[in-house]
Amino acid sequence: MAELKTKITEVPIKDFLDAIPDDQIRQDCWKIAELMEAATKSKGRMWGTSIVGFDSFHYKSISGQEGDWPRIGFSPRKQNLTLYLMGGFENYSEMLDKLGKYKTSKGCLYIKRLSDVHLPVLVQLIDATLQYMNKTYPPN
Repeated sequence: MAELKTKITEVPIKDFLDAIPDDQIRQDCWKIAELMEAATKSKGRMWGTSIVGFDSFHYKSISGQEGDWPRIGFSPRKQNLTLYLMGGFENYSEMLDKLGKYKTSKGCLYIKRLSDVHLPVLVQLIDATLQYMNKTYPPN
């Protein structure tokens, strides 16, 4: 089984976030980090070179692969701010209707900037994701 490349590093998230060249993206990332830290009550850590993750869980897939991954996290990608919200979005249609401008894939929420979304709804989505994760993968 191949080993996961994305693991916790010792790089401070401050170094990573402060190095974001675009001022608005950098400010948005600091705000997202603040929201996720408040929700998880844990400090963010760098996962690999570009993911800021909060808390973690251990999983084992049907194929037998296992590893650790952040309960929630985000990354400032070239096209979007990518928020990693596990569990999918099919149960959150009411919240998504009120969120604003976004796109989704299985466990990712893509936004261009925080001003495109309604922050209280984003906080609700983060909280709902953590509730799902805590039921599915109870904290130690």
